Amino acid sequence: MKKENRWVKLTQLVPWAYAEKKYAKSFRNSFRGQKAVSIRVALGALIIQERLQLSDRETVEQIVENPYLQYFIGLEAFQDQPPFHPSLMTHFRKRLGKEVLQEVNEMLAIEAAKAAQDEDNDPKSGTKSRDNRTSKHLSVSEGTPNQGVLLLDATCAPADLAYPTDLNLLNEAREKSEDIIDTLHAPSVGHTRKPRTYREKARKAFLAVAKQRRASGKVIRRAIGKQLRFVARNLQIIVELSSRQPLTLLGRKQYCDLLVIQELYRQQRTMFERRSHQIEGRIVSISQPHVRPMVRGKAKARVEFGAKVAVSMVNGYAFLERQSWDNFNEGVTLIESLEAYKKRFGCYPKVVLADQIYRTRENRTFCKAHGIRLSGPALGRPTQGKAAAE
Repeated sequence: MKKENRWVKLTQLVPWAYAEKKYAKSFRNSFRGQKAVSIRVALGALIIQERLQLSDRETVEQIVENPYLQYFIGLEAFQDQPPFHPSLMTHFRKRLGKEVLQEVNEMLAIEAAKAAQDEDNDPKSGTKSRDNRTSKHLSVSEGTPNQGVLLLDATCAPADLAYPTDLNLLNEAREKSEDIIDTLHAPSVGHTRKPRTYREKARKAFLAVAKQRRASGKVIRRAIGKQLRFVARNLQIIVELSSRQPLTLLGRKQYCDLLVIQELYRQQRTMFERRSHQIEGRIVSISQPHVRPMVRGKAKARVEFGAKVAVSMVNGYAFLERQSWDNFNEGVTLIESLEAYKKRFGCYPKVVLADQIYRTRENRTFCKAHGIRLSGPALGRPTQGKAAAE
């Protein structure tokens, strides 16, 4: 194996022992069941999948074909048989969990950034880093202990869902509530009459508007009012059926959908009465009720749907500073990111590169007190000399 190979180098950076302690806690003290897969195979396969952006099946295929990947996951010799079934990738993600993977990624990125910093600062090294323009800021100067360049930005990780509209959400809620009614009425088939839901009329009323190329606001509002009444009728029927049949007849997914539909109906009814399209904690997906609309104001899409993340980058390595399904002002994360940088590398950065939203008075005061240069012009109006020069 070549020592210069990227997977051989990465093997030395991954904290296998630390991950082993966290991984062992997810197992029970029992000798029953199939043989457990080692942490190096589980974590190594997840790292390979993330770095190469592969599916579960393609990840196993790449491991079978590449001897360096087999060395990375700790196999003693090259083999042409899959080391595990692709379906185990799901169990690896569940066993390790988000917290463990984030801690391992944090440790891996810190060690890689420090290694790149030492290589750039080594005078005997004849190689030039691709980040040579920023690596000159990583050397410790005599007047200040700060070193390095910190890049800060925020983005939205888009969720996999269709663009939500009020009419489509209510139609989906109506259809799911009809399935719940069928499940609750199933034990009484042949004994009591099934409640009338008017599902065919509701479907026709929805398609009559959904198929229009450009429906007016008045037409859409009238259609939303109809769907609200259909959903309200279905919810009332479910309440009546639940008095005769236990809700334990519903599966876990159906019960969760019922709770979401009740909250969705309340929100849509409130917005319909107020003639508004805004409400706190607005649900935009029944299957993913945690997703919130993020008003970003971008040219491509004014509103995005997904988790908002604040990310910092040091020497080409990204660190997740904050993640939230609710919108937040990324400007308040600057001081947190600076403290996290000091905890990771033992000092504050020398330069912070960020957008204008980060240059608040509080952030600029903090940076000035700690000798950190925050990019961007000063607050307030420019002086007469600068205005004349411009």
